[in-house]
Amino acid sequence: MTRKLRSNFTPGTTRWAVRRSQWIAMGIPEEDFEKPKIAVVNSSSQLSVCYQHLDQVSQRVQQAIRAAGALPFEVRTVAPSDFVTSAGKQGRYLMPTRDLLVNDVEVQVEGAELDGMILLASCDKTTPAQLMAAGRLNVPSLVLTCGYQLGSSCGGRDVDIEEVYKAVGALKAERIALTDLTEMTRHAIKGPGVCAGMATANSMHCMAEALGMSLTGNAPIRAGSDALYALAEDAGRAIVRLVETDLRPRQIMTAAAFRNAVRTAVAIGASVNVVRHLTAIAQESECPVDIIGEFEAAAERLGQITQVRPNGPDRIEDFAAAGGCAGAMKQLLPELDAQVLTVTGHSLGDNLAARPMPDPAVIAPVAAPLRDEPGLIVIRGNLAPDGAVVKLSAVPAHVRQFSGRAVVFEDENLAIAGLENGGIRNGDVVVLRMLGPKGGPGTVFAASFMAALVGAGFGSEVAVVTDGELSGLNSGITIGQVMPEAAEGGPLAAVRDGDRIVIDLSRRQIALDLPDGELQARLDALPPRPATTEKGWLAMYQRLVQPLSKGAVLGARAFNQDG
Repeated sequence: MTRKLRSNFTPGTTRWAVRRSQWIAMGIPEEDFEKPKIAVVNSSSQLSVCYQHLDQVSQRVQQAIRAAGALPFEVRTVAPSDFVTSAGKQGRYLMPTRDLLVNDVEVQVEGAELDGMILLASCDKTTPAQLMAAGRLNVPSLVLTCGYQLGSSCGGRDVDIEEVYKAVGALKAERIALTDLTEMTRHAIKGPGVCAGMATANSMHCMAEALGMSLTGNAPIRAGSDALYALAEDAGRAIVRLVETDLRPRQIMTAAAFRNAVRTAVAIGASVNVVRHLTAIAQESECPVDIIGEFEAAAERLGQITQVRPNGPDRIEDFAAAGGCAGAMKQLLPELDAQVLTVTGHSLGDNLAARPMPDPAVIAPVAAPLRDEPGLIVIRGNLAPDGAVVKLSAVPAHVRQFSGRAVVFEDENLAIAGLENGGIRNGDVVVLRMLGPKGGPGTVFAASFMAALVGAGFGSEVAVVTDGELSGLNSGITIGQVMPEAAEGGPLAAVRDGDRIVIDLSRRQIALDLPDGELQARLDALPPRPATTEKGWLAMYQRLVQPLSKGAVLGARAFNQDG
């Protein structure tokens, strides 16, 4: 190491003296004091199986960092889990924990003036948050995504957390018994890691690799496997090289890299939530790229080259065995910028040149996709002038046009009750609003209603339009991330029960069937939204959160505008 490290303080200064005193008391050898100091950002938690194995991964990473001549410091952060943290306040804490984690990393890494960081990613919010932190801090960084869980079998059929999720709706519709659901929960998860399938966690793991911020071949990978622990050691060595060469995230996460990630997301049918997360990462990285526009452009170019559950029959382990994200990008290479830099220190093209061609039965060539349609699309119209997101790969193939009467709810529990009491009928368009970042406050996890809807047998017969948050496991006729959200005065706030909503996925359109003048008159007549009664973190989040079209990042500008 020849360059001056910011962590090596001037001898004789206060911060040099007090830190030496602390480290000597901690048993750190004095000969290590001048080495590169690297944060191992660990979101380990005993609340969720997603994080159960991260302490072991952290130990492997730390050992590799020491062996490569640097000094690791493990730091802990908040560990949000979509199936655990969602229990309170209808999931309103989920999105805000993403940004809480970003600030948590900033405080610990910048406060200590460490030289680099390796970020151990797991459940849905950790990967985008860690990439956002890397973009914001712009110190040498590497994301290590820590893998997926396995399912099992129950009653002679495969079962995983997706099946449990859908089975709750089947129970409410009296299609299965409580004993059946109870038995499924005993077999759905076998081992640590994130949800199986192309849900948000595995989608964002793939996005980390597609952006060039993870080692090639990282996503997807089975949690707790020998392959993961070997990769952890490679990552420990790689972060030391990144610090030595001073290769920083903003040199990697360029507009071209984001374009690569968007095209990968569209082609593999990633979660609807990657749109807001990639937008947020670009915002924190101060990268001038229109993520929503890139999704619209990619959908015109690409079909779907994988069919991983819930998009089709293949399991996440099939996708991994066939070549994973690297295999998908190898098939997509004619559509990608191969010159972008990655955390390997080499270009994307060089990384992929060393990878075998993927199994085309699972990861198809661009010229012969498994489905001619893209996996993700953005639609617009008078109900979503700034766009809304649809996971087209999870919409029943025979449904591309849909219209029906609006049934409006501002509480997910009331919507679920509507399923049970007959308030929702075939042909309806359920509007779940005031559930976005400001409206929640903290985005409501509307995914439970969607899962209940599909489980009750309405997946092809009822559409859902929402500004709330969905799960990457959701399937059905779902229009998510409607922008602007209703609480910001978006048109969704003007919808009334009985209005007709028209959805045309082929034309990428959604419309409230009203004359423009009447729609605007309704919006003008809306009373001011009452202030939230929430206290603490959710109240602060509502005050600071930016629009969904900006990734729902936090910003001081919002605070200043609100007084």
